[in-house]
Amino acid sequence: MSQVGAVNPRYATLNTDYAAEMSSMSDEEDGPIWMVNLMKYREIADYGDSRESNISGQEADDLYAPMAVLADIGAEIVFAGNVETQLLGDSPKWDRIAVVKYPTRRSFLKMSSRKDFQEKHVHKEAGMQTTIVMGCTPMDTPVYSKKDWTEIANSPSESDGVITVVHVLQLNEQIEKMNNYSLIAGERAIPNGVRVDGWFQVENTILGDGRKWDQVRFNTFPSRRAFKEVLNDPARIEAQKKYRESAISDTYTMIVTPLINKVSDSI
Repeated sequence: MSQVGAVNPRYATLNTDYAAEMSSMSDEEDGPIWMVNLMKYREIADYGDSRESNISGQEADDLYAPMAVLADIGAEIVFAGNVETQLLGDSPKWDRIAVVKYPTRRSFLKMSSRKDFQEKHVHKEAGMQTTIVMGCTPMDTPVYSKKDWTEIANSPSESDGVITVVHVLQLNEQIEKMNNYSLIAGERAIPNGVRVDGWFQVENTILGDGRKWDQVRFNTFPSRRAFKEVLNDPARIEAQKKYRESAISDTYTMIVTPLINKVSDSI
């Protein structure tokens, strides 16, 4: 979903040190990498030339989507969804989240030098206002028995369907407090049908605004009502105040309507 062939595209700053680190990895060190994309679109696509645009930034980015290129290099979109509500994190207000799994870091870098990829990138430049793209690897996650969503109180319905809650976390030195919070929040979420799709350690940020991030977490709930039950649970609220707030330096928390969700199958 991202482009690293040119230094500093209009929508982000390229981390050249990380790009160099990825390109210099040996075959033994290299391996699968999950690129997590946070995307904020221009209201109207801006092609930066004399042509007048009458499409939205998101429509321009849809024209960019290099599906054939990804398939050719063995990469796959494992998550894509539109941000419904941004609960935490002031600016920017993200529009879409996507995750692409690449077979290697080197394949991710080589993609941007392909002619067929470069030809499409004009649409991303036109459509994207800002983006953060993080190279990630899977973390160990809590193992919960999956609840049958037909047997829980807040099962999915046509008017209140499945949502994925995405957490982007910058942690401080009090990681143990975050672990304590995760255990308590998980206990409250299990009866409400939570499914941990995947938690990721951020290796580094390849495109962004200079901020560093540590983790990205994908948790899916059967409905908004189910998530609200967890959000309003007194024990979880107390744990948030006691542990989570002091463990986190910066964060985005978003309710996302998933269009594609194969995160758990990709790990």
